[in-house]
This record gives sequence, structure tokens and C-alpha cells, in this order.
Amino acid sequence: MKYGELQLHIGAQQRGASEGGQIEVLNPSNGEVIAKVPALTAEDLPAVFAAAESGAAQWRETDGIERGRILLHAAQLVREHASGLAEIITSELGKLPADAAGEVEKSAQFLEYYGGMGRDEFGGIMFDGRPNTVTSRVREPLGVVALITPWNDPLLTPCRKLGPALISGNAVIIKPASATPLCVMKLAELLREAGLPDGVLTVVTGRGDAVVHDLIDHPAIAGVSFTGSTETGMSIQKQLAGKNIRVQTEMGGKNTLLVMDDADLDLVESAVVAGGLGQVGQRCTATSRIVVHEAIADELQDRLVKVFQSQQVGPATAPGVTVGPVVDSRARESILEHRDRAVAQGARVIAAAPLTDGQQDRAFLVAPALLEVSTKQDIWNEEVFGPIIGMAKVASFEEGVAAVNDTSYGLAAAIFTRSLANAFEFARRANAGQVSINHPTTGWDVHHPFGGFGDSGSGYKEQGRQALEFYTRCKTVALRSH
Repeated sequence: MKYGELQLHIGAQQRGASEGGQIEVLNPSNGEVIAKVPALTAEDLPAVFAAAESGAAQWRETDGIERGRILLHAAQLVREHASGLAEIITSELGKLPADAAGEVEKSAQFLEYYGGMGRDEFGGIMFDGRPNTVTSRVREPLGVVALITPWNDPLLTPCRKLGPALISGNAVIIKPASATPLCVMKLAELLREAGLPDGVLTVVTGRGDAVVHDLIDHPAIAGVSFTGSTETGMSIQKQLAGKNIRVQTEMGGKNTLLVMDDADLDLVESAVVAGGLGQVGQRCTATSRIVVHEAIADELQDRLVKVFQSQQVGPATAPGVTVGPVVDSRARESILEHRDRAVAQGARVIAAAPLTDGQQDRAFLVAPALLEVSTKQDIWNEEVFGPIIGMAKVASFEEGVAAVNDTSYGLAAAIFTRSLANAFEFARRANAGQVSINHPTTGWDVHHPFGGFGDSGSGYKEQGRQALEFYTRCKTVALRSH
């Protein structure tokens, strides 16, 4: 599918970049250009902020019931346009059609969940020791917030952020990844159709760090929510340090699956497929390391060799494909560099999916691989963001927990065991924001608080009611009646 040359909706106008620049959007399954979007620069941002400040003033005064109605209507429209949205995801990202359809439904659920909060509480009454006085706490919007979203979930992550941002009464400027801007542009169109006023949501497309730097440097910005690499997230934190701007960064991970000697290995197999190979490993919560008790290491290895060798790698829409392309050539080169450097440092390739010669000339493909690794190799600590999984052996539960926590990241960790004692102890001691027992490291629902520790996050959680804490400020009001 091709989408032509697109424009942005800024305020009440459709427009391109003032300097006429464009960004080409490629299909990772064949490398073809499927669309061109405006490459905005600093010269275009005054119009963006004028629209956003006007939208913020109007949206703040819109009551929560009306905000919720619009989000619920938008959720309905997302479902009505599900096939078209899934096709966009597959076209610009290369996600398998079934996975793209799942992303669309999850995105609708985010809008639905937060839309339902339009009739929920946004404050409360407190007792006051002073006579004839009633004190309340009220949640207010921050104002104008900037959302910077990644390419790996081009519809879901925007909806995860837009839901709480909009129900709280904020105007939003959203900057999608340059590789996958089409989903966000279509989503904004559906939100306008649902009744969202002009200026409340503005999509900004532009090249990389330059437009992001200028975007978040504007004095109108009250909060910045970012999802992406740890390097970029830390750069944003540094740029905003010392400024009265709220910052939320959901960054990388080095997520480990600990397999004890009493584990159900059928469950482990399915968890590796879902958590490590699903979405070609292009998830912040993807399983990147397997730490296995030495008593069952050989059995698990034999099972996983068959799993990896059975994968069908190819273009997203090709029949029988289980592992599609990665997002672009840079991602492919980075993943392969991680793999090759690990081998050069002593890692051993245990198994790899077959990849026919010449396939990479037509699509951005990477063969999933399982490596035997050690803690002394770079791949033990570095995020690969692809289907390369390292496996290491341990002799005890204590050694396993230490291996899980041997990382500067702290996003997701899982244990597979039949022991309740080990399960509870692991949940207590795992240094990760998301901990699973007998489940993959991936798969968190819209109402589950989400976010990591250390180099994986900045403290504010996404999803659930906890997400509202970032997008609102608390005002305390004391009223004396006489």
C-alpha cells in the first residue's frame, strides 16, 4: 500500500514544512517508499505552539465527561478502521498482520480505558482541623505536553500516552518516529472526527534530534513524555535538567528469563517465542537473556534449538512467515554487529533460524539466533533490540537472581518455577519494574502500571491510574463556610 505525499493538521490548517522538506517512509519488507511526510524545522514550530496554547485553553475548560465521550468515540473509530490501521502498521514497520491487528485492538483499549475515566474521580475531600472548613484536592492538567514516541509500536505507544494526557485536559504535541509517522497521523485524523477540537492534538514530523531539541525547549512546554532508547532519553533529561518541566522517560531494557530446575519447559518455550522472537525482538520488554539452572540446561537448549530452527523469516505478508523484517537497514546492521561482536568475544551460536541467501537484498531481515554467552561479553549488558538471545547457566536460585540483577537496566524480569517460595522471593528481589512468574517478560495490559527502574525509566509510571500522576498537578483547596 502507498499513501502519497501527506500534510500535517496544525490548528485549523493543512500544511507542509515551510522549507518544503520531506521525509520518505519505507516499507521494511521490500525497501520501497510508501509515503512522504513534511520535515518540519524550528521555523515551523511557532505555528505549532500557537495552535497548542489555544487548544490547551479550550480543552482545560471542557468537562471530563465530554473529554471521555470523545476518547470513547475515538476508540470506536479505531475499531471501525482496524483493517486500514493494521495495514499501515505492517506497511511502515513490517509487523506481521496478526501482530498489527493485535496492536490496533490494544490501542483502542487504551482510549477506551481512559475515556471511561471521564466520569471517574479527579480529586477528593479531606478533613480539616480548622472550624467550618472543608478541604479538597483537585487534579488539574499541566497545560501543553510533548509526547515523543518510538517506531516499534507506532499506534499503541501514542495511545498509551494520549489517553491519560487528553482525559486530564492537556493539549498535546506529538512527535512520532520518522520511520513510522503514518499511524499517528491517521490516529489524529480519527480523534478530530471523534470531536477533538483543533489545537488539542498536533502531530509534528521532522528529522531526529534537531526538531526534538527545539520542540522541548519551548517555554510553553509543561511536560515531556518520551519512549525510546536510553541514550536519547538521558539526553532529554539532561536538556531539561534545572527547568520546571516534568519529564517521563521509558527507555531500554536487558530483560532476563530465569529458568529453574523445576520449570515447566513447555511454558518456557512459548515464553521465549512470545517474549524473545515476537515482534522480531523489537520491544523494550523483549526477552534478551535466558539464565537457566544447569540441571536442565541441556534439555532446554535442545528444545530451543528446534524452536529457532523452525522459524520462517521473510517479508511480513509472505505466507508462513513467523519472523518479519526489522524496521530499517540501520537496525539490521546494529543487531548483526551485536551478534558478531559477541561471537568475536567468545560467544557460541547454539542455533539460528535459516535465512536464504539474497533475502536481505529485498527486505530488512535478521535471522533469530540463540547464543551461549558469559557475563564478560558486551552482549550480556547491551540492549540489542532484535532477535538475538543470550543464554547462560547458573547453579542455584541465588546465583540466578544475581544474574538477573546484573544490569544497569531494570524494566522486566521473569522466573519459571513451580516453587511458591522461589516465586515470591524472586518477585521481592528482582530489580525490575515489571516482574512475571511463569509468564513472558512481555504482555502487560492497559490498566497495569508500567515502567522500569535504573536506566530503563525515570520514575513516573505509564498505564493504569498511575499514568494520571504525570499528566496532572495536585491543587489543595480549603473552603471556610462562615
